[in-house]
Amino acid sequence: MKTTLCLDFGNTRLKYALFNGNEFQQEAVLENDNTSTIETILNDHHPKRSILSSVIDHNAEIENLLASKTKFHKLSDQSKLPFTTPVGKPETIGADRLALVAAAVHFYPKQHNLVIGLGSCITYNFVNKFHEFLGGSISPGLEMRFKAMNQFTAKLPLIKADTNFPLIGYDTKTNLQSGVILGMAKEMDGIIDEYAFRYSNFNVHLTGGDMRFFVPLLKNKIFANPNLIFKGLYALSETNN
Repeated sequence: MKTTLCLDFGNTRLKYALFNGNEFQQEAVLENDNTSTIETILNDHHPKRSILSSVIDHNAEIENLLASKTKFHKLSDQSKLPFTTPVGKPETIGADRLALVAAAVHFYPKQHNLVIGLGSCITYNFVNKFHEFLGGSISPGLEMRFKAMNQFTAKLPLIKADTNFPLIGYDTKTNLQSGVILGMAKEMDGIIDEYAFRYSNFNVHLTGGDMRFFVPLLKNKIFANPNLIFKGLYALSETNN
């Protein structure tokens, strides 16, 4: 079976995943986007196909490398998509959001789907049962909120997220953790409730690097899938190659 290389370049991490046929094999973080880094992956795994989702100004030379060694596709608003996009400015939609919506449509076709991506920002992405991506919303992500309180105050420290924190913080660190993590959980539940008021039956998908902090805290029923963006990229690679 052919191997497919899926690359996801986000604001926080550069990641890749490998599929053998349609089976997810592995995921890893890249140290950088140098051509030598990508060439090592190509030499080690010999993928036949590759696809890149990027929301950053990445090293453009890697696109030529991937195109010379594989059947390559760069995800954009010009890609063949299994859904329609808002008529306003489709070119402004992040490639990561396109991949997440593609995964929802691929695995849950003809259903309403709300996909929540937890990366540098939280993205809420709604696609209806007619496969119309209606848009959604964007708000600051976990690390961004911690950094903002540190950078825009004189004395609040920069701390890291933890799954073990109290409702009532007993020091600065736990006050910040409770405020940010519980605040985000309540935000997500509140937005899900707003969608539920309008759409009586829909699936909620939670994905992204910070997913583990929120799965136990959400009261709404969700599908938690850390590899959802890569599954969407694989499906789009099949469509576009």
